[in-house]
Amino acid sequence: MPRRNVTLLLSATLMLGAQVAHAALPDEATLYKSPSCGCCAAYGDYLEERGVDVEVVETTNLSETKERLGLPHGLGSCHTIEMGGYVIEGHVPGAALDRLFAERPNVKGIALPGMPAGTPGMPGEQDQALTVHQFGGDDTSVFMTLPITAG
Repeated sequence: MPRRNVTLLLSATLMLGAQVAHAALPDEATLYKSPSCGCCAAYGDYLEERGVDVEVVETTNLSETKERLGLPHGLGSCHTIEMGGYVIEGHVPGAALDRLFAERPNVKGIALPGMPAGTPGMPGEQDQALTVHQFGGDDTSVFMTLPITAG
């Protein structure tokens, strides 16, 4: 096979692999955030880079939205997302989103509490393992723990 054809075949394979990695994510999401929060907008950009069309809804009463969507106390962050039938709270990394939509567990949603540095949309270096929780009804448990990424 000529070298040019091998290069084209390899490029096509790599591009297909990149699409497959994100194929499980829904096409659309609604992100609820405070009008003044820049990191929330950056997370919306992160989702859009992964192929999700994000509708941003600005609200001055985010706690009411979290309550309406059933987010348990103690799992909150600066923004809340409705996507593909789930509630996603905070700066949840792509690995957790990919797992959620590949496995589709019987939960209401997942959350990364707080605003950890180095997560999508947050500046700085990740300096701790990230514990993503799953929740539904009165139950919460660990969904997955992501190790510290090399900076």
